[in-house]
Amino acid sequence: MSFDNIKLEKGLYTTSKGFTKSLEELDPSENYKGTEYEGLDAFQRQLKRFDIKVTGSDSDCVSKFFETSSSSVLFPEYIARAVHQGIEENTTLDKLIAATTKIDALDYRAIQCNASEEDKTLMDVGEGAFIPETEITTKDSLTRLKKRGRMLVASYEAIKFQRLDMFTIMLKKIGDSIAKQQLADAVNVLKNSGAEEIDIAGDTIAYTDIIKLWNSFSPYNMTTMLCSSELLPDLLNMDEFKDSNAGLVFHGTGKMITPLGAELEKIDSSLCEGIIGLDNNYALEKVQAGEVLTEFDKLIDRQLERAVISTITGFSTIFSDAVKLMG
Repeated sequence: MSFDNIKLEKGLYTTSKGFTKSLEELDPSENYKGTEYEGLDAFQRQLKRFDIKVTGSDSDCVSKFFETSSSSVLFPEYIARAVHQGIEENTTLDKLIAATTKIDALDYRAIQCNASEEDKTLMDVGEGAFIPETEITTKDSLTRLKKRGRMLVASYEAIKFQRLDMFTIMLKKIGDSIAKQQLADAVNVLKNSGAEEIDIAGDTIAYTDIIKLWNSFSPYNMTTMLCSSELLPDLLNMDEFKDSNAGLVFHGTGKMITPLGAELEKIDSSLCEGIIGLDNNYALEKVQAGEVLTEFDKLIDRQLERAVISTITGFSTIFSDAVKLMG
């Protein structure tokens, strides 16, 4: 079946698979290998079908989606993708996540590893001797999922002549706001994970305290440091944080690293007053129920006023000793 003949309808949004997967089943991308459409997914081919340009200086106006009843069905997916792009561009959250689990329900029970200090030690096992065990169980409590989102408040008349590349920027900002809400949820889980608190020697955090924090991670590696915006200037003004290598990276890219190799991320002081160190390979699991959710009925019918765009996510620590708190 050619993508030109696909019947687009609201029901594609209501399937358990969601719009993109449902559309992909009707029009598999593998059928286009070796053609000019290779590399495009089913949604992008539908944009080609209706000649809708969503990027670039010659992008179309919002009204292009509504020239036909079929093309209007694509509008909620366009919005969801733009919002998702804004979420993905918030890189701080990505630096905390070891794994993302997508589920089709609102209840999720994470697994945990119950390992003693002896279990973490590599031991010689003689012939016929007992082999140390690693026990994996489900956690006693469910992972709490939260609906985070924003309401789109705009009349169709106000935006129909807006270029899609500009409208995409507005939608990406909604995604960035959702990502910040998710970051707050993730930090709250890390703070209440039962992680070890590393004491500082004096009244303020010194470089020797940072070394102590870094050294406490064995057998893990401290890959990321979350630092409150209030404390961050004190860290960056330490002589050790001004070394030439760290300075070159910061001045050249804007990315902050520590002399210990961990990436330094600024978070609002209302989320954390000190420092959270973690190994992002083992610390945190993100649980996600579905993709970005839109009120597709309203959007397809041009009822943009007070249309909700949201996600349902939660976070769970994997190994609590891969997280350390200071300050």
